[in-house]
Amino acid sequence: MRSPALLLVLALAAAPAAAQSPGGEATAQAPGAVLRGLDKVAGATRDIRLAPGESANFGRLTITLTECRYPVANPAADAFAHVVIRDARLAEPVFRGWMIASSPALNALDHPRFDVWLIRCTTS
Repeated sequence: MRSPALLLVLALAAAPAAAQSPGGEATAQAPGAVLRGLDKVAGATRDIRLAPGESANFGRLTITLTECRYPVANPAADAFAHVVIRDARLAEPVFRGWMIASSPALNALDHPRFDVWLIRCTTS
């Protein structure tokens, strides 16, 4: 049996602009997101606040938020965001996809030095 978080990722990949989650919950688009970055070598973390279309640098990474959505009935639960992460040393993005706040390891950035994960959508 597939987990609800996996179903959410599959549904988002098929229809990223859908207004309902796989469980039938209505979702809303948030005006932004909070992501957390970890430099595994330095041991430093930083919270990164982004609006859709905005980018921020974290070390040699450039993180761009495309969209953040959350369940209308419970904004603190299962926020999910589409992000693109580029490494200045590489031509192609190192990550492009949906991250889920409640299941950060489900679809994670695979980078030798940095970790980035979604904390929450901003709702105001």
